Amino acid sequence: MRRRSFLAAGALSVPLVTASSTVNATPRLATASEQLAQDGWRKLRGRKTGVLTNPTGILTDQTHIVDSMVAHGVRPTAVFGPEHGFRGTAQAGGSEGDYADPRTGIPVYDTYGADAAKIRAMFVKAGIDTVVFDIADVGARFYTYIWTLYTAMDAAAGLDFIVLDRPNPIGGDAAGPQLDPAYATFVGLKPIVQQHGMTVGELARLFQGEFGLATRLEVVDVRGWRRDQLDTGLPWVPPSPNMPTQDTAFVYPGTCLFEGTVLSEGRGTTRPFETVGAPGVDWRWAEALNGLGLPGVRFRETYFSPTFNKFQGKTCGGVTLHVTDAGRFDAIGAAVAMLVTARSLYPDVFAWRPDNWIDKLSGSDRLRTMIDAGTSPGEVAGAWQEELQQFRRTRQPYLRYR
Repeated sequence: MRRRSFLAAGALSVPLVTASSTVNATPRLATASEQLAQDGWRKLRGRKTGVLTNPTGILTDQTHIVDSMVAHGVRPTAVFGPEHGFRGTAQAGGSEGDYADPRTGIPVYDTYGADAAKIRAMFVKAGIDTVVFDIADVGARFYTYIWTLYTAMDAAAGLDFIVLDRPNPIGGDAAGPQLDPAYATFVGLKPIVQQHGMTVGELARLFQGEFGLATRLEVVDVRGWRRDQLDTGLPWVPPSPNMPTQDTAFVYPGTCLFEGTVLSEGRGTTRPFETVGAPGVDWRWAEALNGLGLPGVRFRETYFSPTFNKFQGKTCGGVTLHVTDAGRFDAIGAAVAMLVTARSLYPDVFAWRPDNWIDKLSGSDRLRTMIDAGTSPGEVAGAWQEELQQFRRTRQPYLRYR
């Protein structure tokens, strides 16, 4: 079935939410969108609003914010979709294109891959005066939604830009190497560290303050969230097709590095990024990794056959990560250990992707060259500690949650 036909069919089968269906009770933790919805979206009345969002832009009753706005008579002028699309039907590296949303009739513009000039042209064409951003991030530099945020802020000079904040699902600590600007791509446009430990609202403030964006920015904060709070009680909506659970988000800032290798990062399995391997990998990898005693994680020997992506239909051996203590788990340190041990145990299997995509993901060629030189995991991680500490100092004025 064609994507738009599928969306249209879905729209016909589900009645439009009514204003009365919005959660009335104020939860202890309330996202920004929940707070605005409880006030009937009064903040947006009289504005020509463009909403930059995806399926994660929901309320606690799992109503999407665009549908809630329409039900309250605060109809957005336009919607803008990031990677994977507004309604979330596209796989990695894809989007939904421009179309009229079958459920609401609101025009949808595709921002994925567009630079600031192109997004600015979309804003002008749509005739908006306010941009509202509400997308759940997962806390990793190479997750593209934060760069859609940055580019849209750059494009929105002269417009009001409102970020509806949400918790960072993997907490508020920063970790990993900082991007070298020479390696900037859409999986990392500006020099922040690999696991930034910030909410999208905090990042928006940092983008404005550190990178010179002349945006009329307003951030509506989350109410009742702490930086170390991992269990928020909020419903989990996969922010992308290969991010099915919060467990996936815990490991993603590290194991996404395997996208830069010939090994499968688990796409095409039910546990992407938690399952990693390739044909020729065996039980020795899990045994070696567990022998390192890494905090907060155990590695289980596993075998799998991806339904798409790398090694489609082929039997792979590898490991599945089981995070036993998310508060102590170091996703990037664990991934470095996995890369080093895989290269040592399976020299005829392990290799970097020929395009050196690993350099774009890690932010420079340092990770690749150090591992190729036989450097230990601890020494690799030690190489970025000074820049990590500097980033922690840089971000401090922009943090909003204790």
